[in-house]
Amino acid sequence: MPSDPRQIKDTDGKDKPMWRTRWMARVAERCEAPHPPVLIVFNHIGARDPNRTVPRIQELTRPLWAGEPADGYSSYDRKIPIIATGLSNLREHGPNGPAFLRFGRTHMQPLRDAIGNPRRDAVLARRAERARAQQKEYQEQLRRAAEQKRAEREAARPACASCGTKFENDRWQTTRLSPTPSNRWHPTLCEPCEAKTVAAADQAERDRLEEEAAVTAEKARGWRSRFRPGQAP
Repeated sequence: MPSDPRQIKDTDGKDKPMWRTRWMARVAERCEAPHPPVLIVFNHIGARDPNRTVPRIQELTRPLWAGEPADGYSSYDRKIPIIATGLSNLREHGPNGPAFLRFGRTHMQPLRDAIGNPRRDAVLARRAERARAQQKEYQEQLRRAAEQKRAEREAARPACASCGTKFENDRWQTTRLSPTPSNRWHPTLCEPCEAKTVAAADQAERDRLEEEAAVTAEKARGWRSRFRPGQAP
């Protein structure tokens, strides 16, 4: 089957409509796949009246340019913007003035507005603004939730039973994993106070052992004095 003569291979090697290789526009720009616009310029010479010709051309070409109702605007996806003007309008307003009528609209516009879709752009801009506001509110909710969680965590953070200092994260985690106290482990104390407590306990133990040793030595001396040579038992 012969290929469509309106198709041509683009630089990527794929068949595309010929006009796509000649007219630069982003596909699916702002939710639509734009087609190249057509500008018709009338010069009122002779008996043919553009005021009657334009409505006739509009009716005959309606399937090509008619938009579809969307959310607050008309979508011209895969439609051809057809714009009409007259030389008298161009002379009066200039190429940048409201001298152009897009088929399907009832008022004259500057060329860029006539080719474009200002109502669609305004709707999409409002949507984008709402989306940004919602995202900002969502991020604020996340921030407040994180702040509340941090506050709750800080409120639950234990303090040293001796000096009242709040536990560091590592100390807190260690005491949660090992909550049972022992001779050298005091989960209710911070590390400095625990070190002092352990050192005091070690010193007390050394003092006890020294005292016991002294008592034992004193008893030994007493027993030896009772059994000195030459003394009766």
